[in-house]
Amino acid sequence: MLWIMRFSGFFSAAMVMIVLSPSLQSFHPAEAIRSSHGGDSDSNFDSKSYLRLPTSAAEKFTFRRAPVFRNAGDCRASRLGESSVCDPSLVHVAITLDLEYLRGSIAAVHSVLQHSKCPESVFFHFLVSETSLESVVRSTFPELKFKVYYFDPERVRNLISSSVRQALEQPLNYARNYLADLLEACVNRVIYLDSDLVVVDDISKLWSTELGKKTIGAPEYCHANFTKYFTEHFWSRPAFSGVFSGRNPCYFNTGVMVIDLARWRRLGYTRRIERWMEIQKTSASRIYELGSLPPFLLVFAGQVAPIEHRWNQHGLGGDNVRGSCRDLHAGPVSLLHWSGSGKPWLRLDSKQPCPLDSLWAPFDLYGH
Repeated sequence: MLWIMRFSGFFSAAMVMIVLSPSLQSFHPAEAIRSSHGGDSDSNFDSKSYLRLPTSAAEKFTFRRAPVFRNAGDCRASRLGESSVCDPSLVHVAITLDLEYLRGSIAAVHSVLQHSKCPESVFFHFLVSETSLESVVRSTFPELKFKVYYFDPERVRNLISSSVRQALEQPLNYARNYLADLLEACVNRVIYLDSDLVVVDDISKLWSTELGKKTIGAPEYCHANFTKYFTEHFWSRPAFSGVFSGRNPCYFNTGVMVIDLARWRRLGYTRRIERWMEIQKTSASRIYELGSLPPFLLVFAGQVAPIEHRWNQHGLGGDNVRGSCRDLHAGPVSLLHWSGSGKPWLRLDSKQPCPLDSLWAPFDLYGH
């Protein structure tokens, strides 16, 4: 297991130490599952070459091919064959792919594979609004099990309100609301991950989270000032604020969630989230200022299965305006999350990184 420990000292996280256990060494290739049809696309690429994105994006991005990984000997064997997304032995992970955050998404996938004991048993569900990115995944991770799902931006465009940061207004940021509709009906559980994080522990540990009768699980932060996520107009209207009656709502970050999709579908949570977005658009005054987070809080806060904080050391990107450097929270770390406006790849490229950005860099497959 990979542990990241913080020592008290100077300059936020200048004294961060990483210790890698031999039990999480990389393994050999797994067979790929691809969502498109046709011949073997690997024949079009040299194994030592870089991948260049299609069309105009080719001038901006170049990715190296990732190392290959194989399951350890004690991993569960596939029950339905290598090509089935319905295989109950799989761990399902959903991530969005877009040009702005593509470098982060690639690093996130790389980190999951590198630290998974059973990387062949991880199936990735990529949510996209431009289909050309599928070839990026296939060529960067030729042994990956994955499928690409198109999310139509028009589905939410009329529901999105302006936010404190433009990135929070992008339609793909709301695709997580529709995982129950987009993914196959046989996929009853999924881990949702944001694109600005790296996993430094075995993802199967997060997958095994006990949700009980809850629909989602996430690290909660009950010390945070929950009232700030909604406007004075919201709190002054019992018709709105009464939604939390009988609940003990706490803030949670929607960038790392374990979701019971079967329960989500049965109870119609997508429509409940949409309803709050409609209220935000039609109310005389706004009821919240942030993007996709407040509707999730309105529906789920106080009804979340708790997950250890180690699975979302969030806020490393600073706030939503300045993107200043942040320190780690106290305690062990299994996932580092650069939520906020500061992204590690941008700060590293600008030669003005924060200390913790060096922990993201080893998973970066971008290269000229």
